[in-house]
Amino acid sequence: MKYNRILLKLSGESLQGEQKYGLDPQVLQSYAEQIRAVAQAGVQVGIVIGGGNIFRGMTGAKRGFDRVKGDQMGMLATVINSLALQSALEDNDVKCKVLTSIRMEPIGEYFSKARAIEYLEAGYVVIVGGGTSNPYFTTDTASALRGIEIEAEVLLKGTRVDGVYTADPEKDPAAEKFDRITFDEVLARRLKVMDQTAFTLCRENRLPIVVFDMDTPGNLARVLSGEAIGTLVEL
Repeated sequence: MKYNRILLKLSGESLQGEQKYGLDPQVLQSYAEQIRAVAQAGVQVGIVIGGGNIFRGMTGAKRGFDRVKGDQMGMLATVINSLALQSALEDNDVKCKVLTSIRMEPIGEYFSKARAIEYLEAGYVVIVGGGTSNPYFTTDTASALRGIEIEAEVLLKGTRVDGVYTADPEKDPAAEKFDRITFDEVLARRLKVMDQTAFTLCRENRLPIVVFDMDTPGNLARVLSGEAIGTLVEL
């Protein structure tokens, strides 16, 4: 495998599958199978999941929720998703621990870098729920932060899109996909890869990003074996 330790960022919306809300057991199973395959190959896997399939703080704010309360509700949604993926992984005989950025034992242990790395080195998949524990930060930023903390070699952003394009491929049929692109070129072209805070964290800490389609079974293993799928963003 190309990488020994990764941080995998999963979209909350992806977990709802074809539904408009909630969790799709088939998607959870597909993700669990893909993660099991790379974990069995010896890759240490840290995971951060969004919460948009349940509640998104920004959306709540537009509907009259206090922004801080809305973001806190979104953080709890990420914990629900973390537990769902943990359950799916354990059903597939994968050792898994959920750590949370907010104290909520016995749901999950309180996150610390030392504890997370200890579990990774012991062969556990480690899911970190609760975002950064602070409002006004996205789970993109949480994934960048946790990736840096656990000393991951790459941040893999698993989405429903198969990479970074010159424009939105759903709106512009002429949009071209990048195989590789630099952080500076992403900024110069004003391309949307992650939110600005997350992107800057990765850039300043030299953490490369791979954007790829997680919804195609086997793609996670293909990325980790070095196949040129998705888009690599690097210095």
